[in-house]
Amino acid sequence: MTNPYATQHRNALENAPAQAAEGWALIEMARRMENARQKPDDINNILIQSRLNWRIWTIFQSELVDPDCQVPKEIRENLLSLSNFIDKRSADIISNPNAGKLAVLININRQIGAGLMESSGDSASPAIMPSNPLAPQLDGQETPVPQSSPNGATDQEV
Repeated sequence: MTNPYATQHRNALENAPAQAAEGWALIEMARRMENARQKPDDINNILIQSRLNWRIWTIFQSELVDPDCQVPKEIRENLLSLSNFIDKRSADIISNPNAGKLAVLININRQIGAGLMESSGDSASPAIMPSNPLAPQLDGQETPVPQSSPNGATDQEV
């Protein structure tokens, strides 16, 4: 049986501007990683959330290196640099799982996600991705509407 709330939420995401969907994906991943961070003994969940976050950022990277990418060069370069950091941090978490290492990824996702959500109504700001492939990738898992929450502790390792 399909949850009508989940169906409505999925339909809204599929029809949302690309930036709103990207922002939602990052905020949702921040929420999931925060849940994993609060359960440091659940190594499997830490690994699952780290890998999923890494996949999302890999999608962003592939769009940012596309020669037809409409994101301004300076923003594109900054996001690619940030993606490189996320690659390294994700590989570190996967090779040596530690819930505390998630904090910096959570903070990055919240900050970038919030920025994308704010600018999603601004047609002058191009989206990172031209379409919305993220909603189906997260299908079958809990998908509540993102809630504002404090950033929590940040990981000072950068």
